[in-house]
Amino acid sequence: MRDSTASEMSGLLLDWYDRHARVMPWRVPPDQKQAGVRPDPYRVWLSEVMLQQTTVAAVREYFRRFTERWPTVADLAAADDAAVMGEWAGLGYYARARNLLACARAVVRDHGGVFPATREGLLGLPGIGPYTASAIAAIAYDEPATVVDGNVERVMARLWLVEAPLPGAKAELTRLAALLTPELRPGDYAQAVMDLGATICTPRNPACGICPWLAACRARADGVQATLPRKAEKAAKPVRQGVLWIARRADGAWLVERRAERGLLGGMLGFPGSDWDGAGGDAPLVAEWQEVGEVRHTFTHFHLILRLQVTVCPPDAVPLRGEFLAQGAFRPSDLPTVMRKGFDLGSSVLASL
Repeated sequence: MRDSTASEMSGLLLDWYDRHARVMPWRVPPDQKQAGVRPDPYRVWLSEVMLQQTTVAAVREYFRRFTERWPTVADLAAADDAAVMGEWAGLGYYARARNLLACARAVVRDHGGVFPATREGLLGLPGIGPYTASAIAAIAYDEPATVVDGNVERVMARLWLVEAPLPGAKAELTRLAALLTPELRPGDYAQAVMDLGATICTPRNPACGICPWLAACRARADGVQATLPRKAEKAAKPVRQGVLWIARRADGAWLVERRAERGLLGGMLGFPGSDWDGAGGDAPLVAEWQEVGEVRHTFTHFHLILRLQVTVCPPDAVPLRGEFLAQGAFRPSDLPTVMRKGFDLGSSVLASL
């Protein structure tokens, strides 16, 4: 694609974005941006981390709560780890929450509380990879970095008629996206092409008739837009199994433990459980346990089935591991999703005992 054509393409998309930009709590609208309002790198970074593997609809309320509780990167850096993990509960991919704290503290400790203004500088921060660095550099600092998420991959695959399947085609799609990234308004352009994929060039039934790139779209010309991007077949996910023990004391306290910092659900509050190797394990409390069903949850790389054991114990019960948390200090919302599933089932059974 010639430079003049690339410039024309980016101009068409920016004109469309100026009229149709999605309203998001972390975004500076295009009219305000052109009036001189600068995006807050902290809010851009926080939203991008939250949006990884998560939908915009799911993130909005989390973003609001985080920014009300910790309005600056310095506030977040000074936060208690458990408080941040509690607010993160339900967003999944909990390593992101640990990296969130590590990154905030690095920004304060090593950069005076100011995010680096370049993609290369951002890549030196904990938990910031190539995509997030490009997004922050472009959106917050108007560096002409190429931002490629799943929406952009879909747009590029259709625009350029790339039939090679993902994930193998990622490098080629990024190269093609870079050809269209403009020097002028790269931050707005990055958000525009993501909006295009999210609202018009959608996975199913793309609204090609109102797309600003309709005339240039090679997949549309061949009538194959709805079939792209192609994806390689995924291997079947393995199934892992374990046991989850839920104990409520007669005074209403719940037996909980905080998981080790490393590993899946690291640092999160939960109920005592066995390893997920199917071998079972020792209960965390000497009591009469009752098996009441199972909890099923799917992680990125495997399915998990947990057999649920519940009991009600006296106020003087002493656990072999974990600790009892008073009912008033226990918030089910602080639990990761798989543990909350266990709580929902276990508490309904315990209420009848």
